[in-house]
Amino acid sequence: MKLVLVVACALIDPDGRVLIAQRPEGKALAGLWEFPGGKLEPGERPEAALIRELDEELGITVKEACLAPLTFASHAYEDFHLLMPLYICRRWEGLAISKEGQNLAWVRPNKLRDYPMPAADIPLIPHLIDLL
Repeated sequence: MKLVLVVACALIDPDGRVLIAQRPEGKALAGLWEFPGGKLEPGERPEAALIRELDEELGITVKEACLAPLTFASHAYEDFHLLMPLYICRRWEGLAISKEGQNLAWVRPNKLRDYPMPAADIPLIPHLIDLL
């Protein structure tokens, strides 16, 4: 089974809310909400991939020192196994805006379950509730 490595980030605003993004139409799992991030490119470190993805998706600048690993997801989908480290970030430059047509929402951790998410993301929610 193919192993897919994806990095994700829980951006946390001063009010303790977390940013989630809705997968756009035409993508796998369209309509589900997830933490911003994406796949690593060959030879890319997870932190560098996350910094690149956050710039591409949201137009924000994140410094590596502001990324803290929180937990990870390990989930067997039908045709691949997903390994996804989740980082938290409380400091970035710029305003998070949708650059790829995805809907964005700032959500309190205890309300994350109100948003349908991919199976791999759901076990991450209790870690954020505990943290925040």
